[in-house]
Amino acid sequence: MAKMSFENHIMKQFDEELEEIRTRLMEMGGKVEQQLQNALRAVSEADSQLAEAVIAEEQYVDNMEVDIDEACILIIARRQPAASDLRLVMMVTKAVNDLERIGDEAKKIANHAVILAGQSGTTQGYTEVRHMGQSVCTMLANALDAFARFDVDAAMRTLEEDNKIDLEYKTALRELVTYMMEDPRSISRVINVLWVIRSLERIGDHAKNLCEQIVFVVKGKDIRHQ
Repeated sequence: MAKMSFENHIMKQFDEELEEIRTRLMEMGGKVEQQLQNALRAVSEADSQLAEAVIAEEQYVDNMEVDIDEACILIIARRQPAASDLRLVMMVTKAVNDLERIGDEAKKIANHAVILAGQSGTTQGYTEVRHMGQSVCTMLANALDAFARFDVDAAMRTLEEDNKIDLEYKTALRELVTYMMEDPRSISRVINVLWVIRSLERIGDHAKNLCEQIVFVVKGKDIRHQ
């Protein structure tokens, strides 16, 4: 595990400011992780009330993004950080954007959960949603854990999980399109399931971004698009 220390500044207050934005980022990560889990449970249990709660929480996540961004701007303006400190601040600003996008996708899943709860008929695609949802939740949890420990090795392992999620998405997409062709009556309901797995695939992409940012902050190396 690669280790970093942000505790060697002359001004203790600077250390506290860096630790504060890191802590708030982790808090935001925990919030969107819970949003995602609740949204998926709302789909599987046809729980429109839980889905509505997820939708209502999105504004709180948006506010967290704005607050953390403002804190990062103040640190840059006041402290003019360099080297690893600057990379950390830059990483936080990018990471909060990815977390906010994950919150958006969780909200979309919740919206479709409300629609699905009001529809009757097949549960086709729910197995795929559960399997893919579990993979995505695990990937997000691992990405957040890697950031908490500045663990580059864990970030690289987690980053590779996106390939599995992409494969699960393509497989589910083929199966559901085939099912709609065989039973046109299911089209309206299955389309909502397709949007759910599409959101899960995008969340995997954002979790991958988080892992790439961990490598950047620790190693100073940009591995995007490689």
